[in-house]
Amino acid sequence: MSFGQGGPYGPGGSQPPTPDWAALADDTARRGRRRKLLFIGGGVLATAAIGAIVATAVISSGDKGKSSDNSASRLPAPQDLPSESSTPEPTFSDVAPPAPPKPLDILSSAKRDKAPLSAATLFPGEKAVGNGHTYTKGATAATSACATAAQGRLGPALTNNGCRSLFRATYSKDGVAVTVGIAVFDTKAAAERAKEQAGPNVASLAGGGVPVFCRQADCRASANAIGRYAYFTIAGYTSGADVTTADTKALQAGRDIADYAFRRILERGNQQASAAATATD
Repeated sequence: MSFGQGGPYGPGGSQPPTPDWAALADDTARRGRRRKLLFIGGGVLATAAIGAIVATAVISSGDKGKSSDNSASRLPAPQDLPSESSTPEPTFSDVAPPAPPKPLDILSSAKRDKAPLSAATLFPGEKAVGNGHTYTKGATAATSACATAAQGRLGPALTNNGCRSLFRATYSKDGVAVTVGIAVFDTKAAAERAKEQAGPNVASLAGGGVPVFCRQADCRASANAIGRYAYFTIAGYTSGADVTTADTKALQAGRDIADYAFRRILERGNQQASAAATATD
């Protein structure tokens, strides 16, 4: 198909008008300047808003500091402050009293063992009980000449170790008699030496319904010590019969009365220790 000489732009086939390039350039420049101004203006507003926020934060911080300063100005007066320590000061009543002396400590020293000492205090009553067996008391005796109430090697052992007194008592049961002698020294060491050096033995004591015994016949003897006391027994038959190595009756009687003597001496220490403890309460 053919448009003819005029072409497609209109009647007569004229060419389209040429654009005004200078005017277009000016319009583009004006638009660019307008966008730049808008951008600059928006930045100024944003900066102003951030500044307001920072200013608010600074003001708030200043108020907080001011509040702390006001709190410091309201501290309590010195007289209103608590004392440095609420723990009460210790008093002399809080100090524990000294421990009371032990019975054996008292019994081991003449300076501490001060209770009355006699045949009556060592051998009270009319009976003696040892290991569950009961014996009847006969005669009693006391002497400061310890060797005069001893036989064999016991006399020198008492004298050489400083025996102060020797207390004796005899007990009997079913034809068997036992004499017990308690020798008193100044120290525990002296009593131990006397026990080790002793040989037959404490002299039997007749009287109070008990005939002479263990002077011509063989008898059972024992020696022991506690604290500053050494104690000895001799046991035999009132009939004068010998005590054989197989005999158990005299042996048991000697053990029973030795046990009784031990408990009597220990009780002496217990009583003095108890009295000392009561005095410190």
